[in-house]
Amino acid sequence: MTDKPLVNRVASSGLITINLEDFFPKEELVVFDLKDYLFKELILKEKDFRTALKEHDWSQYEEKNVAIHCSTDAIVPVWAYMLVTAYVEPFANDIFQGDAEAFYKVAFSKVLANLDAAQYEQKRIVIKGCSNKPVPPAAYVELTRKLRPYAQSIMYGEPCSTVPIFKRPRVIKK
Repeated sequence: MTDKPLVNRVASSGLITINLEDFFPKEELVVFDLKDYLFKELILKEKDFRTALKEHDWSQYEEKNVAIHCSTDAIVPVWAYMLVTAYVEPFANDIFQGDAEAFYKVAFSKVLANLDAAQYEQKRIVIKGCSNKPVPPAAYVELTRKLRPYAQSIMYGEPCSTVPIFKRPRVIKK
């Protein structure tokens, strides 16, 4: 048996790991479902709707992200979304029309739009997989799209077990 020191080859490989969970919204997301305010979950009665919103405790949305949507197949007028927004705006961190999945797609799109991909010029990137939060596939697509013009290579997974996604061809010098 030899006394060679253990070497962490992953740490010395020069791989840069990007974990999309690091870009996940910090504030809690609350879904405000309009179906709960519809007559038989199908019909919006304006007077009843306005009364219910007036009596609702809006302070529960303090510093939270709010996604407003209707989970039933009802015809909801646009002004209903606007009215909910008017009530929740003084409390909410962010307000979005759509379900949770659509909210996260847009949230990641906003964050990744500000990512300076040029900092990864000629770098070997691993986009971490297996997240504990609902990172949408669209975020992985957008990150790959932004990195591809710059990165030497892009892989998906964990540094010890990756799936190759993109590798820049070597330039042969003459």
